[in-house]
Amino acid sequence: MAAPARRAVGSRRGRATAREAEPPGGTTPGAPEGGADAAAPVQERLLAAASRLFAERGFALTSVQEIVEHAGVTKGAMYHYFTSKDDLLQQIYTRLLALQSVRLAAIADEARRPVRDRLRDAAADVVVSTLEHLDDAMVSWRSMHMLPPDRLAAVRADRRRYHERFRALIEQGQAEGSLRSDVSPDLAAHQFFGGVHHLGSWYHADGELTPESIGATFADLLLRGLAATDANL
Repeated sequence: MAAPARRAVGSRRGRATAREAEPPGGTTPGAPEGGADAAAPVQERLLAAASRLFAERGFALTSVQEIVEHAGVTKGAMYHYFTSKDDLLQQIYTRLLALQSVRLAAIADEARRPVRDRLRDAAADVVVSTLEHLDDAMVSWRSMHMLPPDRLAAVRADRRRYHERFRALIEQGQAEGSLRSDVSPDLAAHQFFGGVHHLGSWYHADGELTPESIGATFADLLLRGLAATDANL
């Protein structure tokens, strides 16, 4: 196995900016543990704490009590915003996928740009956004199957819509002749996302490779594999 890629800059984590009013159920019992941002909205603190604990310990081994202690809130505050631990798990996935879906749509809708350029940007973006929210991504990959059937079905439907939008860029490039047509767009997308899903097994936030450089490399490999013989990449 290759040595883990290293980079010098710490990974960045997205943070909500809206402030939440103090929820029913009591005041915050103390400062959040584990470096949580005490000034962040209650919902964001709970999601951040759950994401970190689920990534480190696993969904099944993390209790609601541990989550609220790390977030610095009461159980009453948590149940004001989330119905259960399952709800937290689903929303951890949903918030990352929602971010990636908005960014993919913005890239895909730039119809005046060549489809190869849009596919390259979309591929790089999903890698960068995954690495910037790696706890959320790892929780999704490892624990999403533990959701109840109705929640799991909703998650899979959301993910399928994202993958279909990404695959549509490959299909468009094939239809116009800028990408090779002898490769299944489904297979190409599955291979690409398979690599994305393994990022958490080797990426280190203190290594030499930035999310942007990794994203650019992944995108380049995808485009080279799909290049038509006369495409100028």
